[in-house]
Amino acid sequence: MTLADYITSFEAHAPVIHRPFLIAEAGVNHEGSMDLAKRLVDEAAAGGANAIKFQTYKADKIAARESPAYWDLTKEPTTSQHDLFKKYDKFWKKEFEALKRYCDEVGIEFLSTPFDVESATFLNDLMGVYKISSSDLTNHPFIDFLCDFGKPILLSTGASDMDEVFGAVQRIEAKGNPLCLLHCILNYPTPEANANLGMILDLRNRFPGAVPGYSDHTVPGDMGVLEAAVLLGAPVLEKHFTHDKTLPGNDHYHAMDQHDLRHFIGRMDVLFERLGSFRRHALPAEAPARRNARRSLVLQRDVPAGQAITRADLTWKRPAFGISPQHIEDVLGKSAVSDLKTDDILYWDQLTRS
Repeated sequence: MTLADYITSFEAHAPVIHRPFLIAEAGVNHEGSMDLAKRLVDEAAAGGANAIKFQTYKADKIAARESPAYWDLTKEPTTSQHDLFKKYDKFWKKEFEALKRYCDEVGIEFLSTPFDVESATFLNDLMGVYKISSSDLTNHPFIDFLCDFGKPILLSTGASDMDEVFGAVQRIEAKGNPLCLLHCILNYPTPEANANLGMILDLRNRFPGAVPGYSDHTVPGDMGVLEAAVLLGAPVLEKHFTHDKTLPGNDHYHAMDQHDLRHFIGRMDVLFERLGSFRRHALPAEAPARRNARRSLVLQRDVPAGQAITRADLTWKRPAFGISPQHIEDVLGKSAVSDLKTDDILYWDQLTRS
């Protein structure tokens, strides 16, 4: 199932917890190498991701030359946003077309976040969903432009107040685009104590028409943060992805790799095995308990043939071979067909029908 299908088919009143759709956010970790980009595609697919997402921009279109860094300079020493973007903005239309073809060959969905009108236009032919980054949540003219392609929108909410989220969502809803709203903390890396996963519930409650999700910037660890997001009802997950977490650079040290992906998929297998059904019903394995641990109506004194059963005649004991106590009102007033003894389990064929 594609991400567009996942978003448009999502049922707001379905069970809160869903097997997640996982997006490996490769961003620009290809560093301008098509061979490395294809390796990221291969490893994301091997790890079990549903989609791999890149970023499409040109430094001159995304940032002014006076654009200071806001990341950890001990991990990424570039002090200018423009300079950092310039290092990784070599891919453009023909490279992303080639990546789309390669993703199709490998069997993983291709996505890329556009950061300008030109990239958004040529990406329209390559993907079924548009991602709007947290940095563009207040960029209303760009939101309008993307919505006019008529495709589902994936909107990250990092560094936003609720009034800003409302403003963006209202514009998207006015255009009629299906929406997935991603909780996000725009902090690289995000300490787990700052993940604020409870905000997923706030977004679910305030925007019931949107598919909830989570874009994660914590250090992978045991992938428990993503598992917690799933349990809070975020069926769409996005996390930065790399082939080597030890590399320098802003998007490597807090990214997951294919081993983290496999570990997370394994955790999901265990989790959903434990969750089982979302509709209450008795299991076949519980049949012995239903028959032996539940109660039957039992006589607590002798009742001769022809005598009507009263409340004082009855108690309830294990096993559940006879008439269930839930039918006690139907038993009262009926007469014994034959003599009944104290501690007899009561059966329907021992009673008159009237």
